[in-house]
Order: sequence, then C-alpha cells, then structure tokens
Amino acid sequence: MSELEQAVATVVRRCLRVRAGETVLVVADPASTAIGEALLAAARDAGGDAVLTILPPNPARGTEPPAPVAAAFAAADVFIAPCLPSLSHTSARKRACELGRRGATLPGVTADMLARLMSTDFDALTARCRAVAALLTDGDEARMTCPRGTDVLLDLTGRAAISDEGDLGAPGAFGNLPCGEGFVSPIGGEGTIATSSLGLVGLTQEPVLLTVRDGRLADAAGSGDAAQQFLATLDAHGPLGRNLAELGVGTNDRATLTGNILEDEKILGTAHIAFGASAGIGGTVTVPVHLDVVITEPTLWIGGTPVLDGGRWLLDAG
Repeated sequence: MSELEQAVATVVRRCLRVRAGETVLVVADPASTAIGEALLAAARDAGGDAVLTILPPNPARGTEPPAPVAAAFAAADVFIAPCLPSLSHTSARKRACELGRRGATLPGVTADMLARLMSTDFDALTARCRAVAALLTDGDEARMTCPRGTDVLLDLTGRAAISDEGDLGAPGAFGNLPCGEGFVSPIGGEGTIATSSLGLVGLTQEPVLLTVRDGRLADAAGSGDAAQQFLATLDAHGPLGRNLAELGVGTNDRATLTGNILEDEKILGTAHIAFGASAGIGGTVTVPVHLDVVITEPTLWIGGTPVLDGGRWLLDAG
C-alpha cells in the first residue's frame, strides 16, 4: 500500500469510521481529482456506497456549492471535500451536520501533505489537542507575542474550544483534515499580529502586521501587496469579513511551513488566528469567508499557563 493509500485509508476508516452500507459523498475540484478518486476507492473498500463529484470553482457562485451538491451533502451519511474554495464554513456543510451527517473538508490538500501529516502518532497528537483545548476552554484570556512583532491579547471568556484530533465518527461531527490543532473562537481581542503565512496569499518575506481592535481587523500593512490582498478578500464579504474568528494552536509534528495554510496552521509550535466566519466553531458570525494567518515562534500564555515559548511546546501531554 502506498503512503497516499495509507493516508486516505486513515481518513476513511480511522477518522470518519465509514461503515458498510453508508452513503459517502466525495467532492473534489479539477486540481484534486486524483485525491478524490483515492478517497472514493477507500470509501468503497470500507463498504461504503460512494460517489465522486467534481466541483470547479466559480467566482460568481462564491463558496456555497450549487443546489444539487448542497442537497447531496444533506442526503449522504458521510461527506469528504478535498476542494477549493473551502466548503467548511458554508451553509450547505452546516446544514448537513445539523441533520446528523458527518464529514471532513480538506481544502488545498496535496498528496504529499496528506501522506506526511496523516502518518503522525495519533495518540500523541490527540493528547496535545485535548490539552490545549482544555486550557482554551477554561482560560479567560490568551496572550501571544513573537520575535516578528506579535503582541495580542484575546478574550476567551465563556467560549468552548475544540480538539481537532481527527475523531469524526459521531453523528454531526465535522473537522478539517489533515488534523492537528486545538482552537477556540474568541469574543474579542486587541493588539498586533505579525504573520508568516496568510490564507490565500502564502508565505511572505517580511511579516504582514495586522492590527486588531475591538474584536475586528482594523488594518494590515507590510510585505508588498500581500496585506492589501488579504484585506480585499475579507472586505469583499462586508464588515463581518474582518471579524476576529479564531485562535488556534498547532499540534501536528509532521507539518512544516509551506505556504499552504491547511498545513501551516497545524505545525506543532505555531499558533494561528483567523478572521471572518465563526458560527461553525462556537462564535456568532456567519459570513462566507474564513482566512487564517500563522504566527511562527510564538510565546503563548492561556490563562496562567505557558503553552509555547518561542515556538517550543511546553505542555507535558504528548
């Protein structure tokens, strides 16, 4: 069995726990057709009645899938979506989970990434995810700094965090694969974030400096036109696009910095912050955009507990 075959088998059997007779919807885009076909084969090998649909991006449609695909999400027992744009924060995906369907999105995934990250020690990863999620749930605030200029304080009061450990077998379960983070939706925040990797932009030579005020992105500057490109993508969806949506902590020791945010946000020893939609992860904002930025070498305190020191993992778990 190839590394990719092992990885897709892990997605289908360990993470989603596809059972014989279940209906499985795989949604790929033209660039991810090979991965979609591999997932289709793995789902069928597990006994699932699986179907693959290819969904080309359409800027006029936005991120929501067309009605027939949205209906398929709600009808299938399991959905797997290795496609761009991401379907994670769409109404179609949320509606499917409300109906008890379970599934995963893998936006921008590559064969190499899937093979590497899904070969992690899942027991150690799970311990790290649960440890940081517990702190994010119990803590009232998080403070983060980094050598590139980050200095931000986030209000976590009353918000429950999520352990992204890849356990998606329960009815209504949903997650992002490859897995490896603990995350929460803050209720507010203030400060500066110096990023190394930006969603839809990639790696930047110089840090992009994001200014957060009153729980929203107030300004972005630096690294050529990357800052303005990032702002423009959020602003295309109105004022709510700048909502402070997420604080996450990477826990996957097989992830490396590549410029692909799907992998970068999972790197053990990094943290990430997202803007836009938060309703699907414990917040209150529904908007068809959710963009992450990754902070490297962060020092992070959650409540009174040090979690990262210059990118070094400090918690005992894992």
